[in-house]
Amino acid sequence: MIEIDWEYRWQTGQTGWDLGQPSPPLCRYADQIPLERRCLHVLIPGCGNAYEAEYLLDQGFTNITVVDIAPTVVKSLQRRMDATRTGWRSSLRILCADFFSLEGTYDLVLEQTFFCALDPALRPHYARQMHRLLAPGGTLAGVLFDRDFENGPPFGGHAEEYRTLFEPLFHIHTLARCYNSVPPRAGTEVFIILKKITA
Repeated sequence: MIEIDWEYRWQTGQTGWDLGQPSPPLCRYADQIPLERRCLHVLIPGCGNAYEAEYLLDQGFTNITVVDIAPTVVKSLQRRMDATRTGWRSSLRILCADFFSLEGTYDLVLEQTFFCALDPALRPHYARQMHRLLAPGGTLAGVLFDRDFENGPPFGGHAEEYRTLFEPLFHIHTLARCYNSVPPRAGTEVFIILKKITA
């Protein structure tokens, strides 16, 4: 198992994965959710600076949970929210926790650079935990890399590998080349929409 000290990386500014903006594919996905459904329970794991959560708040989402394992970025995020958004705590919950120990039930999980940050040996555990956290009929949506990396993190992968990983637990609604990635990642990402299989 590869041990990765995310707290050290945040403390030392080793944050090359940080886009500095919300992920365009996730923004476009959120945009198509009807206004009357923007009260659904949303989880963003490995949230980092949580640009996507801020975008959701701006679009009227009212029940968002973000989680990161690194105390430095969680405290920074809380300070930023306090400084820029009055009353944010009524719509956004910020947790410092290990995703694999997380409890609760969510209607939608948004994936942006969390999966690729994990040791690939954890991917089956990731799939099971996502399935457990999602409510019946819940959705896992987001961006995964469709390329290899020499060393990680990030850790790469490919569409067929993801299909094999997720098919036992999810209906694969979409697993296709991402058409609206940020320019540096163009042609190297797939977008997923996975629906939880329930007995």
